[in-house]
Amino acid sequence: MLKNEFIYDCNVIHKEVVDDVKGKMPTTKTFESLANLFKILGDNTRIKILFALSENEMCVCDIANLLGMTKSSISHQLSTLRKNKIVKYRGDAKQVYYSLDDEHICQLFLIGLEHIHHQEGENL
Repeated sequence: MLKNEFIYDCNVIHKEVVDDVKGKMPTTKTFESLANLFKILGDNTRIKILFALSENEMCVCDIANLLGMTKSSISHQLSTLRKNKIVKYRGDAKQVYYSLDDEHICQLFLIGLEHIHHQEGENL
């Protein structure tokens, strides 16, 4: 078999559908970025931070107090979230305040939470 040759175990049944979806497929780089976003969000502490920030802008000390963690551990998680454009910050004279980066992040989080609540309701 040649290096770029693929083996498919079935024939295309709905060519129009396949061609339509193929024409809409994002690039591999886009899929990798999306997978990375979900990896970053796939951490229990980061999800708790996102919940807190979906409710209100907060400083590191308040988030640490809310989650019962050290300021250092929260700062580390916020740094990861900030580098990946999931949260942003603003400073005033004495404090730095964090919030979700934009409405897309807020919607992504809230839709995920709604999905979980829906699943939990089905399992009652």
